[in-house]
Amino acid sequence: MISLEGDVFLNLYIKQKIFSLVDKYSVYNEFGEPVYNVQGELFSWGAKIHLYDLNGTELYYIKQKVLTFLPEYEIYKGESFCARVKKEFTFFNPRLNVQSSFGDFEIQGSFWEMDFDIQCNGQSFGEIHKEWLTWGDTYCLSIVDAGNAAFFTSLVIAIDNCLHNGSNKQ
Repeated sequence: MISLEGDVFLNLYIKQKIFSLVDKYSVYNEFGEPVYNVQGELFSWGAKIHLYDLNGTELYYIKQKVLTFLPEYEIYKGESFCARVKKEFTFFNPRLNVQSSFGDFEIQGSFWEMDFDIQCNGQSFGEIHKEWLTWGDTYCLSIVDAGNAAFFTSLVIAIDNCLHNGSNKQ
């Protein structure tokens, strides 16, 4: 369950590895210590990306919906649906619709600069900022509740894929 307990922000850095046959990310805390490993599947219909803890236990997985007009990704915890990230049709500024079992999230900010806030019911749950001039995409995720770090990390990866990979990745 998503909560707003505590007012200490946890900063995570999500770094995409660029020389890989599959989607691969490393997730570090602000001290440079590994927190999660993220690995895509090589042979799957549509992208399927798994978020693992350091012991190799799957926490969440992200699945691309195929045969859709606009990019759409779903986040699961085991077999339980958690969220859907869908790119909406617009002419100029990209817009995302995020529906989840925790509520509908509003992603506000600049998608061109990958700098935005995550809100639900008018409350801020975190911020995402793209780090520029890095080798591969790197994002800083600042969240209020460390207990939901794995979910929000999965959300950032789904957003990154939704905005950059489009619906042509099979």
